[in-house]
Amino acid sequence: MTKSSFQAEDGANLVYSDEGEGLPLLALAGFTRNMRDFDYLARHLVGVRLIRLDSRGRGESQWTGADTYNVPQEARDAIALLDHLKVARTAVIGSSRGGLLGMVMAAMAPDRIGGVCFNDVGPVLERAGLERIGTYIGIEPAVATLEEIADRMPAAMPGFDHVPDLRWEQETTRRYTQTSHGVTLPYDPELRTAFQKALATAPPDAWPLFDALAGIPLALIRGANSDVLSRAAADAMAARRPDMIRAEVADRGHTPFLDEPEALAAIQSWLELCTLQEEERTMVRAAAAGS
Repeated sequence: MTKSSFQAEDGANLVYSDEGEGLPLLALAGFTRNMRDFDYLARHLVGVRLIRLDSRGRGESQWTGADTYNVPQEARDAIALLDHLKVARTAVIGSSRGGLLGMVMAAMAPDRIGGVCFNDVGPVLERAGLERIGTYIGIEPAVATLEEIADRMPAAMPGFDHVPDLRWEQETTRRYTQTSHGVTLPYDPELRTAFQKALATAPPDAWPLFDALAGIPLALIRGANSDVLSRAAADAMAARRPDMIRAEVADRGHTPFLDEPEALAAIQSWLELCTLQEEERTMVRAAAAGS
């Protein structure tokens, strides 16, 4: 994977990758995660221009401090990446925090977003699940090697069953970094401050953002054992958007890996709808230009 960088509006240096040809697909990772979250999915994509971003403070992007780690800023950063790449319109697949960014991006620049696929996230999130996540964000592991992390991963990931050992080893390299001094986090520990600050305030009503996605293809991937996105919340999303493609991934919590058969089938169907809609938009513009 070839990586490049650009500068956000405030000068922050942000790292991204841009690979493949076809429908632009912007992949946005979870709160402490980075572009490698989409490695499993990437190998299954065909006819897609996959654009991945390390949000500020994560992966190889610049650490800019707790006050800058918020959804509006990160959504502006993602739109700035589209501007940098001269991508007029893109579909967005977002895991957890990334799905929230997709909704906010659509509100900020509705003409730029041609579809949103939510990976275990929606307008309503469960407090208990968020509090569980908050217990480990920004905490340096008290172990010396990635092998020790991999051994503990199954117990540390509630809701994930029948996951091969190899996958836990792969996940360990995506969530932690091995150094000569031990295991460290591949993100700014100040994300903990930002997370706790957000958790201490009343959550905003995000349903208007979801409802504003009318007219573009939607998909929802939910871990059947998720403690962050409840089945009731997923049902409410489907009730508002009966055309939304939906998949429940067995033996998965928050968030599915996205290469499970159920997830891949839903994503492929969603991408086909996004491609069809973009082709129709192109034909309408061509007809209008010729009239």
